[in-house]
Amino acid sequence: MKKRKGFYTIGVVAKMYDIHPQTLRLYEREGLLKPTRTEGNTRLYSEKDLERLEFILALTRDLGVNLAGVDIILNMKEQMEEMQKQIDQLVEFIQNELSKIQKDENPNTIVKVQKAKVICLSDIINRKKEKSKEGNW
Repeated sequence: MKKRKGFYTIGVVAKMYDIHPQTLRLYEREGLLKPTRTEGNTRLYSEKDLERLEFILALTRDLGVNLAGVDIILNMKEQMEEMQKQIDQLVEFIQNELSKIQKDENPNTIVKVQKAKVICLSDIINRKKEKSKEGNW
């Protein structure tokens, strides 16, 4: 899906993704989506909401995951992203501390630690889509 700007109403989002507006309401009721609301209580979907919706649709349509499974996967994904942030902060802290030691001691004593990257589930889904289009999956 292309980059979009702004907010979208439920009808526009439903047309964009070829789903019924009730499906979006169900996803909200299940806690999978949390669109903002206007003063008139109209749902407005942001870019972040649309990215999350695309991920939900990939899980349900492409992988056959039910909504309970989607909820678990989304929670695990959020936990993994938070853990990755904490790991990045820890690596940065260690590198800073090692740099301080290096200044005080022999410059050859520093150990370089490379950042690790967690593979995103969306990358796996996209690879599966590409392979299925090629007929290799």
